Amino acid sequence: MKKVTVKIPKILIFIVAFLFCAIIIRLSYIALSANIDGINLHEFVSNRNTKEEVIYAKRGNIYDKDGKALATMVNSYTLIAYLEPSRTTDPDDPQHVIDKEATAKMLNEVLGVDYDKAMDQLNKKAYQVEFNGAKEISESKKNEIEALNMPGIDFIASQKRSYSMGSFASYILGYAKKNEDGDIVGELGIEAAYNDILKGKNGKLTYEADAHGYRLPTAEVMSEEAVSGDEIYLTLDSKIQMFAENVTDTLSKNVQMDWMIFTVMDAKTGAIVASSTYPDFNPNDLNTLKNYVNPLVSYPYEPGSVMKSFSFAASIEEGLYKGDELYKSGTIKVGGATIRDHNNGVGWGENGYITFDEGFANSSNVATSILADRLGVDLLTRYYNNLGFGYQTGIELFNADGSDEEADGVIDFHGDLELATAGFGQGIMVTPIQILQAMTVFSNDGTVLKPYIVDKIVDGNGDIVYQGGRKELNKVYSKETTDYMKNLMYNVVYYGSSGGIWKAKKTTLIGKTGTAQIGSPTGYLTGHYDTIQSFAGMFPQEDPQYIIYVAAEKAHTNSGTIAKEVIKAVDNIASYMGLENENENISDLTINLGNYISSEVTSTVDDLKKKKLKVYTLGSGKYIINQYPLKDMKVLENSKVFIVSNSSDYKMEDVTGWTLNEIMTYANLLKINLEVEGSGYVTSQSISKDTLITKDMTLKVVLKK
Repeated sequence: MKKVTVKIPKILIFIVAFLFCAIIIRLSYIALSANIDGINLHEFVSNRNTKEEVIYAKRGNIYDKDGKALATMVNSYTLIAYLEPSRTTDPDDPQHVIDKEATAKMLNEVLGVDYDKAMDQLNKKAYQVEFNGAKEISESKKNEIEALNMPGIDFIASQKRSYSMGSFASYILGYAKKNEDGDIVGELGIEAAYNDILKGKNGKLTYEADAHGYRLPTAEVMSEEAVSGDEIYLTLDSKIQMFAENVTDTLSKNVQMDWMIFTVMDAKTGAIVASSTYPDFNPNDLNTLKNYVNPLVSYPYEPGSVMKSFSFAASIEEGLYKGDELYKSGTIKVGGATIRDHNNGVGWGENGYITFDEGFANSSNVATSILADRLGVDLLTRYYNNLGFGYQTGIELFNADGSDEEADGVIDFHGDLELATAGFGQGIMVTPIQILQAMTVFSNDGTVLKPYIVDKIVDGNGDIVYQGGRKELNKVYSKETTDYMKNLMYNVVYYGSSGGIWKAKKTTLIGKTGTAQIGSPTGYLTGHYDTIQSFAGMFPQEDPQYIIYVAAEKAHTNSGTIAKEVIKAVDNIASYMGLENENENISDLTINLGNYISSEVTSTVDDLKKKKLKVYTLGSGKYIINQYPLKDMKVLENSKVFIVSNSSDYKMEDVTGWTLNEIMTYANLLKINLEVEGSGYVTSQSISKDTLITKDMTLKVVLKK
C-alpha cells in the first residue's frame, strides 16, 4: 500500500499555536483577575445566582375613635406574562404562555385590554411583558384571573395608601406616599408624626435566579416575614367631624376667604373630636394639596377680643375686678395713643359710663385696657404663659418634611400701650390650638388640659401599647373665677352687643367673639375685610362638655353668616350627644321659622301673626327680600320677627321697650347708624315713629334697666 504524506503549511501551524497561547493567556487572566472588562466576576456570579426581593410591611391603619377606617392599605397588582420557553422544564406544568390567542382573549374579556395590542405584546422577543390596562388591578379581579389557570400569567404585587373618605379631616390625617425605594412614608399630619410606628418592618425573599435575574421555577425560596405596622385610633368622632366639615364646606362655597378653621374639643379631656380646615385637600390626589401646614397648629396670628376672656379672668383672680364698678367707655388715652371701643369710640351708657360686667358683654377695649394696666406687664404675661400661650402644646401633628409643624406664637409685650393691646388680643401671636387649650381652664374649674388627638395605639397582637387621655397642666384660676367668667360669657351671647348672633337653639352656648386686625410689614391692613373673625365658646353653660373655636381670615361677609353655620353644627352636636336643653325640647311655645324670602308680604305676615308672633315689616313692597330671624331658627310666641320688603320706603317703628339685641338687629336691617346709651330696655329714641328713614340717619336710643 502506498504511503500518503500530508504537508501542513508552516503558517497554519503558527496561527494555531498563536491562538492556543492566546486562549491560555486569556483563561489565566480570567482565573487570576477579579475584574474583567470592568465587571466584577464574583459580584456578577453572586447577583446572577442569588437574588433578594423586598417584602413590604403592611402599613398600619388609622381609625376614628369608634374604629371606622380613615386610612388603610390597599393591594394592587400588575399583570405580567412570561414568554421565555426555557422557564418550562415540565411540559405538564408550563411556566410560560402556551396559547397566545387564548391569553389575549382573556385579557380583552376580563380587563378590557385591546386584543390586537395584546397579541403584539405576546409576540415580542422578550422574557416577560406587561400590558397597558393591566395595572392597578384589584384583589377581586386578580382572583378572577387566577381562577382561569392561564399558563405564564403572573402578578407583581404592590400596595398604596387609600383614604376612603377623601378630604375628610385631611390635615389631621395628613398623607403618606411611596418614595424612590418603594417604601410608603408619611409626610404630613398623623401619617408623618407616627410614621415609624405605622410603617412596620419590611421582610425579604431570597431565591436562585436565572441569568436575567428572574426566579427559577424550581428554585428554593427563603423568606424573612414582614412585620405589620401598629394601628392608630384617633380621638376624632366621624359624626361630629362631618358637622364641622359642613361648616367649612358651606362657607367656602359661598364666601370668599383666605382660610378658615373650625375645631371641636372634648371640654373634659382635651381630646380633639373634630377639626375642619379650608382650604383642604384630598390625600388620594396630592395635586389638590397647596398648603403643607395645618392652620390648627401652624398659623400664629393676632387673635383679637377672644383674649379678653383670659385677661378679665386674670384681673378677677388677682382681686382687681369689681363687676358693678363703673368706668367711662368709648375712648381712653394710653401711652400717647387713643384706644377706642368698637362702636367708633362712642361707648355705652349714660355719658359713656357702664359697669365692667357690661364692658365685657359689649367687648369694650377701654375696659380691657384699664384692667390690663391694673395687672401690669409681668402679671399678665405670667397668666398668658400659664395658659400655654407662647409655647407649643405638643399635639401629635407634623409637617410635610417630617418636622414638628407646631408654632410657638409670640407673647412679648412691654410698656403701657403694648400691655393694653395685649389685653384685647393685639400685638401678640397665638395659634388656634393654644386658644382651645386655654379654654379648657373654664370647663375644668381653673385647670388647663393638654390637647391630644391620638386615643390609642394597638399592635399586631391586638395589645394596646399606648393609651391617650386627660392630662392636667397648670392650675391657673380658682373655681370662683371660672364660674364668674362663664356667667360673663353667657352675657356676651345673650345680652352683649357682639355676641347675640351666636345663640344656639338646642343648647346654651357661651363664649367670646373676636375681630382682629391683620398685621403686615408696613402696619395693619386697612381693607374692609382685612380681619380675622373668630369665636371661642363652650356648651352647655351649666357643665360644658365641648369647646369650639372658629376663625376665618379675610372673610368677605359679616360674623352673622359664619355664626349661622357654626350654630347649626353646635345644635347638631347637642342633639347627637343628648345635650339639648330640656325646656327647648318640651316647650310647646317654640315656633320653627321657615324661609319667607321671595314670598308675598301680606300672606306671610298674616301667617306669622296667626302663630302669635310680633311682625315688623320694613317697606311697602309686595315681596320679601330678607328676614330675621333666619329660616330654621326657633323662636318663642310673642317674639319679634322682621320682614324686609322689596321697597326702601322704611318708616321708623316705636322701639320703646325693645332690648339691645332687638334694636341692633333693627338698625342693621334699616342700614342706619346706631348710638346706644345705657343698658336694659329702650326708653327713648331720637327718630320719631313713622319717620321716613334715609341712610344718613343715626338712631340714638337710651336704655334703662
